[in-house]
Amino acid sequence: MKIALFDLDGTLLEGDTDFLWGDLLTREGAFDPETTASFQEGYLAGDLNADDFVERILSPLKLYGHETCVAWRNTLMAEHILPALRPSALDRLEWHRERGDELVLATATNEFLTQPVASYLGIPHLIASPAARQGADFTGERAGPACFREEKLRYVESWLATRGLNLKSVEAWFYSDSIHDLPLLDAVHHPVAVAPDEKLADHATANGWELIPS
Repeated sequence: MKIALFDLDGTLLEGDTDFLWGDLLTREGAFDPETTASFQEGYLAGDLNADDFVERILSPLKLYGHETCVAWRNTLMAEHILPALRPSALDRLEWHRERGDELVLATATNEFLTQPVASYLGIPHLIASPAARQGADFTGERAGPACFREEKLRYVESWLATRGLNLKSVEAWFYSDSIHDLPLLDAVHHPVAVAPDEKLADHATANGWELIPS
């Protein structure tokens, strides 16, 4: 079995979904500008707990309800996500699709924000930071640890285990831009660095990994 795993933010997307969502909600008056800036700075510096960040991003669902947040999410998709998709990564996604490889979106961003992205891109499997639901509606609560760093690897391994597989028994590609994804990149047969940050670029070059510069 051949599997192609794609990170979203900075990889398929030339930007960050959570930051774009935070900026949109700040403009809508749902987020305080200073708090938004503080969370984003903390995340970039690596000082922010990933679970706290996911809770912050999901919190409007509790305050404003599912329907209002879906409307905001539709605006996010149309005006900010779709125009910022990375052509080189989309080309590789289509290459895997034509080969018949199993496609997976593996992202630290929560399920609420990433479901429509996976659907638009025709990626049938989504591994994301889990968000709680009541029926079909998201509640604004986390439903598990953030799909970040080692947890992303754990979520992928768990997804494979439900199919009687593991990363040693499948031929897997993983595309990412971030050093935070090193645990999963190190675990697959074909790690690919896409527009990587400086630390990942150095690691990829030192280990002879494929590198897609932009």
